[in-house]
Order: sequence, then structure tokens, then C-alpha cells
Amino acid sequence: MCGIVGAVAERDVVPILVEGLRRLEYRGYDSAGVAVLNDAGQLERVRRLGKVQELAGELGAIKGATGIAHTRWATHGEPSEANAHPHICRNTVAVVHNGIIENHEQLRAQQKKLNFEFTSQTDTEVIAHQVYRHHVDGNMDLLQAVMATAKEMEGAYALGVISMREPGRLIAARKGSPLVIGVGIGEHFIASDVAALIPVTRRFIFLQEGDIADIHREQLTIYDAAGRVAQREIKESELTADAVERGQYRHYMLKEIFEQPRAIIDTLDGRISTDKVLEECFGIGAKDIFDKVQEVHIIACGTSYHSGLVAKYWLESIAGVSCAVEVASEFRYRNNVVRPNTLLVTISQSGETADTLAGLRDSKRRGYAYSLAICNVPESSLVRESDMVLMTRAGPEIGVASTKAFTTQLVALLLLMIVIGRRHGLTAAKEKELVQQLLAIPGQVEKALALDDAIFELSKEFADKHHALFLGRGAQYPIAMEGALKLKEISYIHAEAYPAGELKHGPLALVDNDMPVIVVAPSDDLLEKLKSNLQEVRARGGQLYVFAHADAEMQAGDGVRVQALDCRPNPLAPLVFTIPLQLLSYHVAVLKGTDVDQPRNLAKSVTVE
Repeated sequence: MCGIVGAVAERDVVPILVEGLRRLEYRGYDSAGVAVLNDAGQLERVRRLGKVQELAGELGAIKGATGIAHTRWATHGEPSEANAHPHICRNTVAVVHNGIIENHEQLRAQQKKLNFEFTSQTDTEVIAHQVYRHHVDGNMDLLQAVMATAKEMEGAYALGVISMREPGRLIAARKGSPLVIGVGIGEHFIASDVAALIPVTRRFIFLQEGDIADIHREQLTIYDAAGRVAQREIKESELTADAVERGQYRHYMLKEIFEQPRAIIDTLDGRISTDKVLEECFGIGAKDIFDKVQEVHIIACGTSYHSGLVAKYWLESIAGVSCAVEVASEFRYRNNVVRPNTLLVTISQSGETADTLAGLRDSKRRGYAYSLAICNVPESSLVRESDMVLMTRAGPEIGVASTKAFTTQLVALLLLMIVIGRRHGLTAAKEKELVQQLLAIPGQVEKALALDDAIFELSKEFADKHHALFLGRGAQYPIAMEGALKLKEISYIHAEAYPAGELKHGPLALVDNDMPVIVVAPSDDLLEKLKSNLQEVRARGGQLYVFAHADAEMQAGDGVRVQALDCRPNPLAPLVFTIPLQLLSYHVAVLKGTDVDQPRNLAKSVTVE
């Protein structure tokens, strides 16, 4: 959600800022802007509604060695050029901001009394005025002014601030929103995400909560939340520029769907032997924690929530351990009962999901003794603040609709289930069987991906639809939920998912000849009951699209399309059955002409409530 790029260098930074914005487009945005201090020391700003490409075409001859840039996803105020960042106060101070300032109305009222003029509806503009007030009216240098402003703001923010009075200086600050500093040779950069800066550096400092950085071309000083000089480690990123390019694929989403076999292999690498899970992969001290765990509570949002729901079936049916799963935005605002020795598991692709992160930070007060993060970004806040961590190793995921992050989360959760389960009756023989099934999953995913052409043909029957119903039972019910989410978020078709047994409790009223019903039908002990549910759909004229195990004996016919999956019927089947649903959603979206990688109104990293 929103993206920040900034730079202080000896060279012209405008091309760096623009390329950085392009690399942050996946986060979702509706407008973009750049502000630089030119060679004459004057602030120049260009903002545009729409894509970064449109902004780049309007920059003309603007040059400067100090600058900030931003892609905005509207929160306070409609998408418009006036509301786009950077925001400037009296042609002197320019600010870019991610997050939400909760007391912006009070600050705005104070500033109006001091005759500050507002040109936008945003909460960000009060930051620019407040910095100016301390910097110019209060005669503070820019660092002092930002520090003073930070003490007066409530909410979440990542900031980049420059001033015409102090060329060659950039102040960065973070509280609740991620921000990194890129370290170059005689130059420094800031960004919301490492990916934005990979073309200019691979050396990064990850600002911690409350940090404020004083950045010059040759010098960098970081202050912690208490105002003390802080030493932060420089880390070398393993990310390459090629990793965030589409290559031969039309969209990032398609590329990421086809990267799943490799991502699963990478997530398993070094974590399993031929017959067991190596629990050392959860980190130092993990064994002692797992010895005490009696229950598991999972919190997550969106796709990550669905992975948690699958894990609940695994933990309870295989490991024999009670598991609760909750949407993080609900969890953080209610009082819950925590039993002794409950492990809190947080799941997030980015590790910066605001609601999930807030739940983790509040977990100690609630009584959780231990926490585990399952995440795809090693330098994220969620990772740094958890007792244990298991990285998913999915690699950069640019498409807003999560695919490979989901399947690698499922792999990570299965590893967790096994190490907890072996303490609650899971036998060595059963563990070996599960590990062997895990080793076979990449090949089974490859076979599912080979159905791409067939699923493309199937997708043509959805292009004119406005509604769809997804059905599943057992651990496949969350896969149906994930399939419905994918279809709605990128094709804009209204889609819902239900346990198939709930049909007669309401959803059956929706079924008619124009309602496609997508069914996940593995060959398991619920198959016969599922077949009965499908007869109810056909009796009402519903059009069935069934994804089934090859041995499920599902018969195609009038109003029934069956796509067989060549994979083994076992507890890991959800990992395979999600693949054709991803492909179906992708092809339907392409046929409908929607923006697959950047669907409307959505952001990749939801760092505010």
C-alpha cells in the first residue's frame, strides 16, 4: 500500500526515483509524484493521477541530486492530483508518507489558526505544515523539526522529508510502516521495499520501530525512538533485478503461478530429511517451546487466513492439537481466552500486514507465551518481533493476488503441524509418510500446471458471468474460499465459497442455469457426501465445474464439466487443488480485460487498517 522512494546523491536522482516507483507498482496505487531540489536549490514537483508511466512522461528536464517520490493509494481524500504526494508547505518543505495520522484533524485545526493553507484532503499535508512550523517558524534544523513533529503525531507512518533550506539532506522516519535505507558509494536511498532499489544497491539498513534517520550523500546517522544514536546492521540482499521482472510471462501473476514447484522445493530445502522434519529450522530455542505447546491460535488476513484454515484441519485431525484460526482485524479488537502454553502463529506474505502485526504486538498482554511468524520477507517487522520464524522462501511476489506465497505457507504450516504433532501422538511412521508426500508435491504441482491449456478453454465459459459459487468439504473448503477470493479480486466476478454441506441452508437459493458452481472434489472419506450435494445443484439447473482426483469417478455430462487431477489422495491434496483454481481465475481475468497484477481498489501490502 503506497510506495516511497528517496535519494541523496551527486548525480541526478530523478531516473532512480522513477524506476523505484515502477518497481513498487505492485503494491497498488492511484497516483504518483516526484519532488526534487534542483541545481538552483529550488523545489520542483510533478504529480499525476494514474500510472507511473504517465508521471514519467511529464517530468521533462527536471533534475536534482536530492529528491523524494511516491505512489499513493487513496485513504484520506479521493484519488486526485491535488491529493497525490509529495506534499509541499510554502515551497520549502516536501514530504512523502505511508500510513495514517490518526490525529490529523486536531493538527489541521491548530494549523488553520496559524494561517497554514490546505490544498488537499489528505492527512499527510498536516505533516508538511508541522515540519515547516518547527523548521522555519521555530528555527530548527530539519532533523530536529522532524523529531519534534514525530512526537506530535499519532498513528502509523513512514516518512521521507526534504527542505529547500538544507539541500543534500533527507530525513526518514518510521513507525508502524516499513522503510529501508539503501547504502551506495557516496549516495544513500530510502524505499518502502528493497525491490525498489535493487538496480542501485544491494546493501540495506532496515529501520526499526521509532527510528529517525539523518541522511546525507556521504553520511548517515540513525536515532532510535528515545533519540539516541543507534547502530543498525547493513545487510546484503540476495534479491536480483531479474527476480522482479516478468520475463517470458504476460503477467507477474502467471509467472508466480508457474514458479510454485521451485518455491515449494526451496521452502523444503534443508528442513526435511527422507523421513522427518528437522525442527531446528524453526530457530534456536524452538525445541523447548514446542515441548510446552498444547494449543495453537493462528491469526492472518486474506489468503494467509485461508492457509491457516487448512492448517486447522491438519493440526486437529493429524496432530491431535486444538487450533483456532481468526481474521487478524477481528482478533485485535476483542478479548479472547488464552489457555496456558498456547502458541500464537502469525502468517503474512509481507510481514508488515497492519492487523496481523498489531495482533502480535498485543499478544503478550493477552497472555500468549510464545509466537511464531510464517513469512516471506526476512527483514520484515513480523519476523523481527516474533519468538520463532519460519521463512516461506517464495521469492518476490509482485502480483496483488497471492499464489506462490499461499502454497509455500501451506508447506510451512505442514512442517509446523508435524513438529507439534510428534509431541502429541504422531508416530515416526506417519511422519515419514507425510514427509514422503511432501517430497512428491512439487512434481504433482507440475502436473497440475500442465492443465493450463485445458483450463484456459474452461475459462471461456466464465467470461460473461457475474456470479460464481465455490464448494468444498473438509480441508478443501478453505481451498474453495481461496478460489473464490482469487476470482473476485482479479476478474471482479462476485464469488462466494461454502462448505458443500451448507447448500440447503441458504446458498441453494442462488443456483440456476446462469450460476457456475466450481467444486473441489478430492477422493477422500467425504467424497460420497459431496456427490450427493452436487446432485442437489444439478436438480436446480446449476452448471457444475468439478476439479476431482482421477480416481474419484466423477462423471461428466450435460451441465457437468470434470477436470481430473493426477495427484495422490492424501492430506496434502489442498496444495495441488489450489493450482487449477489459480489458473482459472487468471484466464477469466485476462478474457475480461481486467488489470490482473494490479486489480482496482486493492494493494499488495496492507500496512494500514
